[in-house]
Amino acid sequence: MSGSKSDILWSPHHPDRYVICDSELGLYRIGPAGCAELKAGTVPLSGETAATLLAINSDTPYMKCVAWYPKQEPECLLAVGQANGRVVLTSLGQSHNSACKELVGKEFVPKHARQCNTLAWNPVDSNLLAAGLDKHRADFSVLIWDISSKFSPEASVSAEKIRLSSSDLDPSLVVTKPLYDLGQNDACLSLCWLLRDPKLLLAGMHRNLAVFDLRNTSQKTFVNTKAIQGVTVDPHFPDRVASFFEGQVAIWDLRKFEKPVLTLTEQPKPLTKVAWCPTRTGLLATLTRDSNIIRLYDMQHTPTPIGDETEPTIIERSVQPCDGLIGTFAWHPSRQNRMVVVSATNRAMTDFTVFERISLAWSATTSLMWACGRHLYECAEDGPEGAQGLLEQDIATKMRQRAQSRYGHDTVQVWRNHLLAGGNDSQLKSLWFDLFYMKQCAEDAELKLQGNKQAIVYSGIKNIVKTSSGTTESRKCWSGSERQTEATRFHSEERGLALRLCGWMGRASDVDVEPFLRSLEQEREWERAAAVALFNLDIRRAIQILNRGAMAEKGDLNLNVVAMALSGYTDEKASLWREMCSSLRLQLNNPYLCVMFAFLTSEPGAYDGVLYESSVAVRDRVAFASMFLNDAQLPRYVDKLTNEMKEAGNLEGILLTGLTKDGVDLMESYVDRTGDVQTASFCMLKGSPGEVLKDPRVQCWIENYRNLLDAWRFWHKRAEFDIHRGKLDPTSKPLAQVFVSCNFCGKSISYSCAAMPHQGRGFSQYGVSGSPTKSKVTSCPGCRKPLPRCALCLMNMGTPVSSCAGTGKSDDKVDLTRENKLAQFNNWFTWCHNCRHGGHAGHMLSWFRDHTECPVSACTCRCMQLDTTGNLEPLDSS
Repeated sequence: MSGSKSDILWSPHHPDRYVICDSELGLYRIGPAGCAELKAGTVPLSGETAATLLAINSDTPYMKCVAWYPKQEPECLLAVGQANGRVVLTSLGQSHNSACKELVGKEFVPKHARQCNTLAWNPVDSNLLAAGLDKHRADFSVLIWDISSKFSPEASVSAEKIRLSSSDLDPSLVVTKPLYDLGQNDACLSLCWLLRDPKLLLAGMHRNLAVFDLRNTSQKTFVNTKAIQGVTVDPHFPDRVASFFEGQVAIWDLRKFEKPVLTLTEQPKPLTKVAWCPTRTGLLATLTRDSNIIRLYDMQHTPTPIGDETEPTIIERSVQPCDGLIGTFAWHPSRQNRMVVVSATNRAMTDFTVFERISLAWSATTSLMWACGRHLYECAEDGPEGAQGLLEQDIATKMRQRAQSRYGHDTVQVWRNHLLAGGNDSQLKSLWFDLFYMKQCAEDAELKLQGNKQAIVYSGIKNIVKTSSGTTESRKCWSGSERQTEATRFHSEERGLALRLCGWMGRASDVDVEPFLRSLEQEREWERAAAVALFNLDIRRAIQILNRGAMAEKGDLNLNVVAMALSGYTDEKASLWREMCSSLRLQLNNPYLCVMFAFLTSEPGAYDGVLYESSVAVRDRVAFASMFLNDAQLPRYVDKLTNEMKEAGNLEGILLTGLTKDGVDLMESYVDRTGDVQTASFCMLKGSPGEVLKDPRVQCWIENYRNLLDAWRFWHKRAEFDIHRGKLDPTSKPLAQVFVSCNFCGKSISYSCAAMPHQGRGFSQYGVSGSPTKSKVTSCPGCRKPLPRCALCLMNMGTPVSSCAGTGKSDDKVDLTRENKLAQFNNWFTWCHNCRHGGHAGHMLSWFRDHTECPVSACTCRCMQLDTTGNLEPLDSS
């Protein structure tokens, strides 16, 4: 446009057409770029789209502003505001019908010539066209023209006013009298019609924003401000308006028009354009002069209505549609987040889409969904086998499957929980066997320990060996060897307890390892069994085990070779046997075979080859250390091994730490590494109640696991876990929180104060304890006031919870058989937490099978629909 910046106008009728307003008007059609070379008049917009020039109009000089006629017919009618204040109706290369021919060329002339700054069509009454002009001391600056008005012969128009270019204009096409004239002795820089009322016009005057009501033009609502340029109404919130001045954007709420609800500070350079996105709520785009970016302000989180003291929160970001400086832009009227940008230097055009931030969400059942704009996507699970395998390895999937198998709930044979976990996790297996041996030792009546026996057992081997006293040393000959050499072993009560916790010794004796060896043979752990036998100085038993393993089905024949090597054992330091075993033992694949020869070739007291073999189970190494390390070496080794287990989060270390603070530290490392709060919760509950359960980390794991069960809709499983937790930790049992109380005296209606937990905002059900005579309770036992009536049968509610209610004392024992446990549910109290109406449970359920609203007259509460959780079915089958 002559002496002004360019602009873009999208067609209100065709989503693929727009007009570029510069020194002339150019009509373009946007479409796919195609594979062929671009034709003449086609401009590439992006890699996928191109614009084709359809028509050019250069017959209207001195353009300052342009507005597109909003109605369907005529479809390509444009109003052009000129530098002399005139408004001309023109068209772009269309076949004009009779309606269009009557309007094209029509001219609206103000009384005094001055620049036309802005134009705005009324969106409802399309005959009304508002024009904003510069200030004139004897004229109005806001003129509203009726484009259907005819030439009036009473109005005298000079020849100068009807001359266009060098030719005369038909006087019948000139209109000089506006329908409304507003804003006397002022200037109008911007205009927009308010969407909530087509009779209201918002104008950015010289020093204020003014709202004009065409029904009463003598009055106006205004607010003094400098932000008077570019006024525009949010298409999604008709009461929200944006305007700007220099480098600031003001957001207004027309319901509270005293001050802007938000001021956005831009760059030091002045703003050139502000526009709301028509396809996205609360998204405002701004452009500053000589800038290559467009700033976006997302006001989705703005409170509605906006409070006096509450400032809306916004999300700000910038986009760079093209490489050079941006001249102007325009949102697409219907395509989501799409805009066309015109470069300020070479007038090149770019088709650009503002992509939304992608938000991801995992469901409790490991389904993945994400949202982008108005589209919602779900990740399908029918991917490749590798992806399915990764899903099965996810800890949430594992915990969900374990919860269904009642993992952790076996309190008798505790070791069986590792079978319920599924898979072949050696750490879990070690953990549950450790807890099993702890429980077994704590219950052993023959175990005589000073102080709190159970606390010592669960304190871990690290604390047990520190208190070791009265250690005795013995020398025992090898069994099954021709050479009667002796090996040194250490004995004490604490070392014997450590061996029991490691599972090497039974309850009856601390020297009989045979039951443990037989159990290992049954599990076909031949190498481990042979190593344990050798550590107990029984070479012949170790050789027998190896031979049996070689002859077993799918056995390793190389075990015979190992047995043959063992049979030649000698303790001579310079012997060839010792030299060959020391050099070749590291070539053995099985770690237990390796440590067997390391033990035989080690010097007394120097057993690093056994103690620091990481592939050997921790319990076996600790048991070995308990037998062969002295009182100075044993605590140092156990401390060092404990620290390694804690840093690695290795569950085998629970044997060393016990269920103590060190155990919590180890479990914290394990949870940080795996996220398995399920195992952590059950493990910590197995110990004796104490300070460990009060640790906030333990409570956090327990609560997170409970929340997971609720998220999976395993409500029965979560209830079972709460019961299990209450048995192991009596302090966790919640106190009764809700009682049926009398509305008059406030006392509990129930003699035994029995109550069931409430169900959110929906219905709650309560039974009322029976009296010793089993009579029906229909009045408050405290004040004798009658109980509420059922909304359906109008009878006073009240019935015993148990048909065999006792005397109200907690010590009374009653017969809680299936038939004689509780009163019928149909007679229970039930009421809505929202409207407080209710009645007998059976009557309420019957009513809501056929109705949606409350049975009480004039009450429109939809009681049964308030509790969304109550309408869901639990996924667990129990």
